[in-house]
Amino acid sequence: MVKVLFKRLDPKAKVPKYKTDGSSGLDLMALIKKPIIIKPQQSELIPTGISVAIPQDTEIQIRPRSGLAAKSNISVLNTPGTIDSDYRGEIKIILFNHGKEEFIVNNDDRIAQMVLMPILKIEFDEVDDLPKTIRGSGGFGSTGK
Repeated sequence: MVKVLFKRLDPKAKVPKYKTDGSSGLDLMALIKKPIIIKPQQSELIPTGISVAIPQDTEIQIRPRSGLAAKSNISVLNTPGTIDSDYRGEIKIILFNHGKEEFIVNNDDRIAQMVLMPILKIEFDEVDDLPKTIRGSGGFGSTGK
């Protein structure tokens, strides 16, 4: 378990919660004054009313909820969205409507999930040649169907 500092930007904001003991993602809820309509093939930025401070060398990934995707064609536009360890602003979710019908987001709707992930920093070492592999530089579809 990792302790994360949590701040309500509005007293009505909900603390993200795991739905079950086996859940890897915490549910994020919308904090809105009036319903937001997402038209087909459009996106909307949905506030949550919370901000967090996470440990350095971690990120929060914002992921779609499978139920919203399967039942309503709603997804997170920049999947997975990233919340960096030095960001202290409000967590907002970009929801996209892939469907043909309008979708209505109401206050306290579960709109996405967040997962805390470790980050490995890269240090580049420039070389003239990379190690050989069976695949080599084969691109999309080069390994078959």
